[in-house]
Amino acid sequence: MRLIFGFHAVAAKLRHDPEAIREILLDADRHEKGDKRVRDLLGPVERHGIRLVLIDGKRLDAMLPGTRHQGVMARLEGERKAVFLDDVLDTLEMPPFLLALDGVTDPRNLGACLRVADGAGIHAVIAPRDRSAGLTDTAIKAACGAAESVPYITVTNLARTLRALKERGIHVIGAAGEAPQSLHAARWPTAVTWVLGAEDKGLRRLTLETCDQIVHIPMRGSVESLNVSVAAGVCLFEACRRQTAEGGSLLP
Repeated sequence: MRLIFGFHAVAAKLRHDPEAIREILLDADRHEKGDKRVRDLLGPVERHGIRLVLIDGKRLDAMLPGTRHQGVMARLEGERKAVFLDDVLDTLEMPPFLLALDGVTDPRNLGACLRVADGAGIHAVIAPRDRSAGLTDTAIKAACGAAESVPYITVTNLARTLRALKERGIHVIGAAGEAPQSLHAARWPTAVTWVLGAEDKGLRRLTLETCDQIVHIPMRGSVESLNVSVAAGVCLFEACRRQTAEGGSLLP
């Protein structure tokens, strides 16, 4: 049996795969207060007929030590279902915000990228079926619950998938140390796919050629590059910051 926790993760599972949820455990005190996040969660729980268990918050702390569970946890059963990119895009009611990983073969790095993606509100993480780590137990553990909340989609040909995203009007922007334009000077639209490569090799040539735009993260010290999950955090949260500050499109 798998566990996910936190309002974002549980709400995402309710949207995309409610049949996999066996029961939801909710802090009884938070249920009694009935704040907006609780009310938004209870609607689909009742609609799908999912068992709701009210539990003391201290018991949740004991069940999920060292986590920010926010007073909610879901027990899942069954195998993880395959997720398709078109299905994710077709259900979005906002501009797509995606992350593509090119050649990230370390499962710990993948898990950390999923965790960053969850924190930034990424709608899906895309990776090539070959030359990628895959959702191993190590990756899932490193993701700290984000492997359940963020759709992880593997594709046969990453460059072809990026071109298909461009046809949907989604801007593709890559991060590469050799790019002449700085992340801080660049502008991009709200509907965007960020593309990052592994620390040692970076983006492949064909992937670079497919991007609409390439930027670099300014480095002030002696090291030349960042771990891919750190680079993802820098890029994705810069995008989040600008969207919040500018209230919409990030084009000039």
